Amino acid sequence: MSDVYSMTVLSADCTERRSDLEHGGHHVVDCRDDPTLPGYCTLRYTLPDARSARAPVMPATQAQAAKAIVNIFETGTVRGQYGMVTLLPGDTGRLTYGRAQTTLGSGNLHLLVDRYCATVGARFGGRLRAWLPALASRSHAADTDLKLHNLLRACADDPVMRDVQDAFFDDVYWDPAVRAAARLGIRSPLGVAVVYDSWVHGSWPLMRDRTQAGGALQQVGEHEWIRRYLRNRREWLGTHPNALLRNTVYRMDAFLRLIDQEAWGLPLPLVVRGEEISLATLAELPPGCYDGPQPGTRDLSVRSPLQRGLDVRLVQLALSDQGCDVRADGIFGNATARFIRALQRTSELPETGVADTALIQKLISMEA
Repeated sequence: MSDVYSMTVLSADCTERRSDLEHGGHHVVDCRDDPTLPGYCTLRYTLPDARSARAPVMPATQAQAAKAIVNIFETGTVRGQYGMVTLLPGDTGRLTYGRAQTTLGSGNLHLLVDRYCATVGARFGGRLRAWLPALASRSHAADTDLKLHNLLRACADDPVMRDVQDAFFDDVYWDPAVRAAARLGIRSPLGVAVVYDSWVHGSWPLMRDRTQAGGALQQVGEHEWIRRYLRNRREWLGTHPNALLRNTVYRMDAFLRLIDQEAWGLPLPLVVRGEEISLATLAELPPGCYDGPQPGTRDLSVRSPLQRGLDVRLVQLALSDQGCDVRADGIFGNATARFIRALQRTSELPETGVADTALIQKLISMEA
């Protein structure tokens, strides 16, 4: 059976979003009022059949650039922060995670984690599997559970999770956005990036129809239509009753600046919100992800500069599993050293705050 995805949308937008999904070849399973969010509903849908789901092809570099722009909007970085865990007061999505910040409230965080757990070679799949029921039920306990959050952060170090996120976000956001753009007649990489941003951010059908009402794309031309769309969307965001949306008008400003630069083809390098998008930055290891050093290859302590890496993250994850209120960010700072000293005290070891190779091995072996 195909995975059933879901999205939480304003009830007023439900008809437009449902129509857009169906035009893109998706099967809409149902639409239900969200009992926890008055004025919102949840659309459940499956992806198009593989034979009809292919999005129009865009050159790889331009596609990477378009995705990078939205990565910058979502997590402030070109490659995206695969381990980013966020909980914003008033955000209908509640707990959000990953490169494109998929949400617990929509049900898609469960689908992402479930896909990862089912993938061969998933380093943390066995441990995350225990959380699947809570994620499937959109349990409020998941919003604030530090152990779960730290496990999600650690998953970013696993190339399997990064690959799963890339494929998942392409299925849910990128491919539908490219098809939606193509149906309307949008061909430029910058125009597709605008549609993709709206698909991730929400209310593409509403803004599309509002802009079409002022002049169809075929009448005014693609470039003028995109300008009008961005101005319409900026006005809508800037006057929205939700303060979180009002604070995102910068997304439209960034696109309008690219238009001023005539960057319709997204030629590299580009600078968006102070971040360089280039072949070099697109090839870098994503920020906050570590591929080494391996645990036990060095002692860990508070130094200048602070030690960072995979070994630090795994030590922090082990401390978190034991109930320590530590953030598994892969950076060995004073808080981590304090918990190491506490562990040494209970283990009747010298309280140095230094995790030597023996202590690291003991901690790692205690992981669930």
